[in-house]
Amino acid sequence: MKLIILLTMLFLHIVDDYYLQGILAQMKQKSWWKENAPDELYKNDYKVALLEHAFSWTFMIMLPITVTMIIQDNYINTIYIICFIMNWMLHTVIDHLKANRKTINLVVDQSCHVLQIVVTWIVLVYKML
Repeated sequence: MKLIILLTMLFLHIVDDYYLQGILAQMKQKSWWKENAPDELYKNDYKVALLEHAFSWTFMIMLPITVTMIIQDNYINTIYIICFIMNWMLHTVIDHLKANRKTINLVVDQSCHVLQIVVTWIVLVYKML
């Protein structure tokens, strides 16, 4: 069961980070806003797109854990909330480094996201469920 949760988390990572990202893939880049909405009013709107995509990704990869906790009558706890927030913020920063700062490539980006998943799985599934 624990391994199935990890594999499902990895699969949902691929689904969300590649298939479901849609327009957010472009909108999380500062350059997209400069080209498509150059008005000063929109100069920080890429941050919203980064946060929204990172939230979607975090919700998606934590969905198998959430469902398992509900089925097992476990309640959402502080560790779960901390993991959720940390994954959300880390994904935002990692994607910013790749999309805007251009200091990391896709290999590093994806390696970081897989590491996030494995650490989350260890903390919330391997150790707790």
